[in-house]
Amino acid sequence: MRPSGRALDQMRDISIEINVTRHAEGSCMIRCGDTHVLCTATLEERVPPFLRNSGQGWVTAEYGMLPRATNTRMRREAAAGKQSGRTQEIQRLIGRSLRAGVDRNALGERQITVDCDVIQADGGTRCASITGGWVALRLAVNRLMKAGDIVSDPLTDHVAAVSCGIYAGQPVLDLDYPEDSEAGTDGNFVMTGAGRVIELQASAEGSTFSQDQFLELMGLAQKGVGELVAAQKAVTS
Repeated sequence: MRPSGRALDQMRDISIEINVTRHAEGSCMIRCGDTHVLCTATLEERVPPFLRNSGQGWVTAEYGMLPRATNTRMRREAAAGKQSGRTQEIQRLIGRSLRAGVDRNALGERQITVDCDVIQADGGTRCASITGGWVALRLAVNRLMKAGDIVSDPLTDHVAAVSCGIYAGQPVLDLDYPEDSEAGTDGNFVMTGAGRVIELQASAEGSTFSQDQFLELMGLAQKGVGELVAAQKAVTS
């Protein structure tokens, strides 16, 4: 039934390659099927002005897509002179999601910026960015701990995200672009490794959905996030 031939509860193939760039304190390339995102984490011994002398750290994120990440060329936002509303909304989501898994007091008064650059898009780019962004963040924090700059681990849990939706009347896990573009309901589920919810984004795009259907989507999301966390652990443990 699915265009890809996957089962309703089957994720796309997941791979995470770490330390893919020379200079970033943490980096990975995450591939969720044909969606590929480069995630890098940068450590800075400074915080935004509103956190100065607070003893708390900060984690933030930026997101972008290369011009040919999609089937037609997109104009670079730098050339347009401003970011799109979509870009701003996604990078704020990534930042909020990652901060939910951080003890900012333990991080100390420093900032980590996670950059997520979409190399190729086939649906679920924000979810892949969150999942890969956490890996880059983990690697950067590992460097801080190895250097003795922090005394306790500020990462309280894994953070990962997956999309679910109702396609052709059936709840499905991990939508690719053909499904995402035709789904009656589309949702992004951001969760911790312990299964706690950080953020949900779900909307009826073609038809409304029931509470029972929503609970089915939640069940699929928990399964998918579990698989993503396992992939994170495989490259960071």
